[in-house]
Amino acid sequence: MNRRTFLWTGTAGGAGLLIGFDLFGCDAKDKPKAPPKPKDPTAGTPGAEYDVNAYVRIGTDDSITIIVPESEMGQGVLTSVAMIVAEELGADWKRVRSEHALANKEKYGRQGTGGSTTIRKGLEQFQRAGATARAMLIEAAAQQWKVPAAECTVARGVIAHANSKATATFGSVAQAASKLEPPAELPALRDPKSYEIIGKAVQRLDLPPKTDGTAVFGIDVKVPDMLTAQVVHPPAFGGKLESVDAAAAKAVPGVVDVVEIPTGVAVIAKHFWAAKLGRDALKVTWNDGPHAGLSSAKITAMCKKIAGKGVQARAEGDAAAALKKAKRKLSAVYEVPYLAHATMEPMNCTADVRADRCEVWAPTQTPSGTQDTAAEITGLDPDKIVVHTTLMGGGFGRRSQTDFVADAVHASKAAGKPVKVVWTREDDTRGGWYRPMAYNELEGAVDPEGWPVAWVHRIASPSILEGFGREIPGGVDPTSIDGAADLPYAIPNLRVTCAKPDLPITLWFWRSVGSSQNAYVTECFFDELCALGGVDPLAARLRLLSGEPRIKKVVEVVADKAGWSSPVAEGHARGIAVRESFGSICAQVADVSIDNGAPRVHSIVCAVDPGQVVNPDTIEAQMESGIAYGLSAALFGEITIDKGRAVQGNFDTYPVVRMPHMPRVATHIVPSGDAHGGIGEPGLPPAAPAVCNALRALTGKPVRSLPIRLRS
Repeated sequence: MNRRTFLWTGTAGGAGLLIGFDLFGCDAKDKPKAPPKPKDPTAGTPGAEYDVNAYVRIGTDDSITIIVPESEMGQGVLTSVAMIVAEELGADWKRVRSEHALANKEKYGRQGTGGSTTIRKGLEQFQRAGATARAMLIEAAAQQWKVPAAECTVARGVIAHANSKATATFGSVAQAASKLEPPAELPALRDPKSYEIIGKAVQRLDLPPKTDGTAVFGIDVKVPDMLTAQVVHPPAFGGKLESVDAAAAKAVPGVVDVVEIPTGVAVIAKHFWAAKLGRDALKVTWNDGPHAGLSSAKITAMCKKIAGKGVQARAEGDAAAALKKAKRKLSAVYEVPYLAHATMEPMNCTADVRADRCEVWAPTQTPSGTQDTAAEITGLDPDKIVVHTTLMGGGFGRRSQTDFVADAVHASKAAGKPVKVVWTREDDTRGGWYRPMAYNELEGAVDPEGWPVAWVHRIASPSILEGFGREIPGGVDPTSIDGAADLPYAIPNLRVTCAKPDLPITLWFWRSVGSSQNAYVTECFFDELCALGGVDPLAARLRLLSGEPRIKKVVEVVADKAGWSSPVAEGHARGIAVRESFGSICAQVADVSIDNGAPRVHSIVCAVDPGQVVNPDTIEAQMESGIAYGLSAALFGEITIDKGRAVQGNFDTYPVVRMPHMPRVATHIVPSGDAHGGIGEPGLPPAAPAVCNALRALTGKPVRSLPIRLRS
């Protein structure tokens, strides 16, 4: 039974009652039927499709397929990219669908999705694809009619010649258009005032298949003769394999083979359960390596020791002198832990390695990286590696790594057959590639009127970029100081430094990267300074954001929509936070109480300025998603280290926000008309500080470490 069938049917008390239902009734004849499509006498072969360019495929039935080189992980790119291309194309949106592109550097450059960059960096190429396809379709129709192309127009998938009144659908000229050379110069782009698709709340193209169960995620992939593998990896960071006794594993029914591969030991079986039982039966001896005694306490002590020796990242005024002079000052230590990505779909990949080619099906954020990894392992040229990007149940940066791809390619190469590798939850949670921990020492002071006048922030945190061999400009990893060195408040005396401890724990980009921790630290310490000076945190933000009008506007909107100046319910308090990240500005106000000694977040009002808006429905969804992810980190998220390995394994020890924890979220879009900002990540950074600032207002005690643990 597959997942869709399981969800479609149900069992009651083990009694064997199976109930299925059809949305349109019991009889197929009762289902509504689509009206018959008029036949076009100029159409080519029924069902034929033609690539007008690398992004646009048009069928003779007038269907339009937008080929999307980015990866869909819930952030809506299969729809937003299609909207941009279709707008410039002049398409009828009702006929548009989208699909992932194969990995192809010649057509699309290096394919990788992350950093909320799809629209910000890809906008021009998507517009160009739609506009050039439109020009080619017009040219094909004009040649057919023997009229100048300049006399033809396009609207909703129909080309028209004003003088002769001739019309042609896209499908009727698609074949001819596909044979034309693209125009040498980019055709004029549409006037945004004439947009019919962009800026509208459009239902996502991937919603129907995700609703009816036909959507294919990586874990759904099945190919003929496929085997399934589980790989056991070193449990300690820096550990090495010493010996394997595979006898008991090979005795498990369904196990085909046990092989050592560079990433660990693979148990290859006929199905997942046999692979899992076989792996459990393995007898493996590990050498935990030089870091076997590493613990969270030792890591914190190391960071504390070096915090004052960091490289300067920003300096304005004379913070040391201002602190010495001030009569009211404050010092604090803020800490955040390592965090796992905890995607709902476990890591998985299917690979089929042959002598002359390799085919990979993967829920990957980096099709090009997947292609490179497979090429390196197999020794094949990249053009012999076919990468199918599937839908993925969450990415958050984790799936831009290719370790799970390597597992599958190695296993298939060893087995000589297609192999799907599926990680367990414990494999992923304990497998590294975490958001880095950070230790922060802060000092601040206020002037006689109570306004913040001095700010010192000393960060000690391991470097993501250094961990995979990237050069660190000026000795400071920009991901470590993002959200700290670019503090937007006009504080006259400010200094930020950053120190890097040398640790073996593998790090990677986590949703919103450095802003995820530094927005919490800076926004909460800012509120502490406001309390020290006896000034309202909203008033202080508005005053010190006078030189940042976009940020100030978003703060004003969120405060107004949240009713900041109105009374709160008894036992409740509000907290506010703002952060500009990935080209967008997001501010949030949280309404919080304490329930049985734990924080309860009742509502979050969110205001966001994403620059120009493509699909407002996606923006709202991504704000809600970012808030949920941010609350998971604030309330529960923590990876601790003991004996050189991660302690947490599954959702019992690494919880995430569930339905009872999720607050009401109201999102207000504040379009500024500026350049397109990212939207997949900016909703996360303000969530934790908004909640923590509400708790400080409620209890009088700051929350200086995450996850939140209220002190009595």
